Order: sequence, then structure tokens, then C-alpha cells
Amino acid sequence: MSYFCQVNIHQKYIKRCIELAKNGLGTTYPNPLVGSVIVYDNKIIGEGWHRKSGEPHAEVNAINSVKDKSLLSKATIYVSLEPCSHFGKTPPCCDLIIKHKIPNVVVGTIDPNSKVAGSGIKRLEESGAIVTIGVLEKECHELNKRFFTFHQKSRPYIILKWAESKDGFIAPLSKENKEPVWISNVFSRQLVHKWRSEEQAILVGTNTVLEDNPKLDVRDWTGQNPIRVILDRTGKISNEYFVKDQKTKTIILTEQENLTFGENCIYENVIFDIQLTKTITRILHKYGINSIIIEGGRHTLQSFIDDNLWDEARVFTGNILLKNGIKAPVLNGNFQAKSIKDDELKLYFSHD
Repeated sequence: MSYFCQVNIHQKYIKRCIELAKNGLGTTYPNPLVGSVIVYDNKIIGEGWHRKSGEPHAEVNAINSVKDKSLLSKATIYVSLEPCSHFGKTPPCCDLIIKHKIPNVVVGTIDPNSKVAGSGIKRLEESGAIVTIGVLEKECHELNKRFFTFHQKSRPYIILKWAESKDGFIAPLSKENKEPVWISNVFSRQLVHKWRSEEQAILVGTNTVLEDNPKLDVRDWTGQNPIRVILDRTGKISNEYFVKDQKTKTIILTEQENLTFGENCIYENVIFDIQLTKTITRILHKYGINSIIIEGGRHTLQSFIDDNLWDEARVFTGNILLKNGIKAPVLNGNFQAKSIKDDELKLYFSHD
């Protein structure tokens, strides 16, 4: 068989690993998305993906799904991310691969976590396995862009999101009730809840809480509510607001001291200076947060834009005119556009 054909076969099965891994989006944090496929005689005999932190990894699920374990010693195991070699909440996947004497291991990309970072590959090779590395590496990196950003940049993957009117406003100057003024349509709002279920945390500023009293949950979708991160410099947000209902883990960043912690409410004392966005990312990294959606008001969003601390921006333009109000953040650059009924969604990607 030619090398070219062999590479294409490897790509075929790593692509399947990526498809499987995506089933865990939103449930594996702080762990990465990983899929695994086991092939014997050009047929898939087992496959699996990592479902949740603390539960078996993709390789374990794939091996466990193989009915005839005697075939493993003649098979190839494909995995989108390097098998782990350390004890965490579960034993090393390398040990299980070695135990079953799987002779061929094909890996999409090396794990950026310093606890792994090539040690899994080394261990497998030392056991006698033939290891192939870097198949669809770019795609495997994209699959785990959150995990790679966290470990390589020591901060979460940051997604900015807002909705603006056709005339460029994100909110009216004043309103009667403490609830959102909807600019985007119901389909766009449901999509936002889907996005929330996929990311580990969500952040808003004080004014957004005081004006809208948001729940910041996934009530219009099925999934896990993100960790809420709230900026409340002077302690203006009382216990009457939804963000302090203790129903979801909430981290409140404030300059106030000696505040009482709740079971699901954590206070972090920070200085609200020109380094605030960097301070926020440092604290999020400390809590192991791999990804976050910034859904704050103009000032919060613009601060992350001006400090070049973002990876994606998702901007809705609704089919309404406000004529006056709070101006939308300013973000220049190329974007991809798509329609969601009568809304326009622009997707920006940072090239930093």
C-alpha cells in the first residue's frame, strides 16, 4: 500500500475521532474533547469519546466497546489527542493501551498540558508500539482550541457576543423595567443559549445585571449552565438579583473586602484598573476555566477588544431601529456573515 493511501486511511479514522469528540462539547471541562476509534482489518471494531471530567477517557471507552478483546493485539487505535500518561481522576490511558498490547497508535496532535506534552507518546514507543503523530493536526487543534488556549496562553478561550440594532445601538438609554430589550429574534436568542451550553463560563458587568437582571442560563436549550462571572466593583448588586440566587456557581469580582461567601457564590477581590482584563483572565485561569463568553455591556466588551484579549466575536444585527441609545462596541476586521431569519450574524476571529 502506498504512503499516500496510508495517510488517507489515517485521516479517515482521525476524522471519525473528531466527529465523536464533538459529542462532549460543553460537558468535559476542564478536560479536552477527545475521540477514539479502534480498527482491525480495515473495519472499526470499537469507538468512544470522553463524556465528562472524572469519567473514562475516549481510549478507555473505545477499548471497552470492543467485543473480541483478542483482536486488540492486532489492531490500530486512533485518538484525536495524545493519550494521557499521568494519574488524574482516572488512570493513564497509555497503561491500558500497553496492557492490551495494541501495536499501532495514530495520534492527531500532541497534548499541550505540561503533565502530558509528549510523555504519552514516549511511553507508548518505549513499550514497542508504532506511533504515528500529526494526522489532521490542524483540525485536531481546532477541535480543542479552548484547551490549547488555556494551556499555551494561560487564559481561557474568549468569545465576545452582543446584539446591535440596524443603526448601531446595543440598548436604549433608559427603560421602565429591569429586563432585556430584545434586539435579536427568537431564533438568535435560542442559538445564544446553545452557545452558553458549550462554554464553561459567562461574564457580564455590573450595569448589565442592574439593567437587565439576567439569569445567564441555558433555559432555551438543553445542557449545563455556564459558571457565572460578575463584575461588581462597589457591591451594587444585591441578593435580589438572579446572579446571586446560588443556583449556579458564580464568581463575583469586586473591590469590596470581607464579603460573606455563599455555597455557590465566590468573591474575588481585584483592583479595577487598566490591567483589569488581564486580572480577569488570570483569575479565570486559576479556577481552571477553559472558555468564556463575554456578554457584558459596551464598556466591558470594548475593554477586551482594546486590550486584544479575545479569540472570537459573534455579533448579531437585529432588524430594528433604536434611533438613540448606547452605541455598540467597535470591532474592525474581516468577518463571516450568515442570516438567522431576519437577523444577520457576523463571526470575527482574532489572528493574534
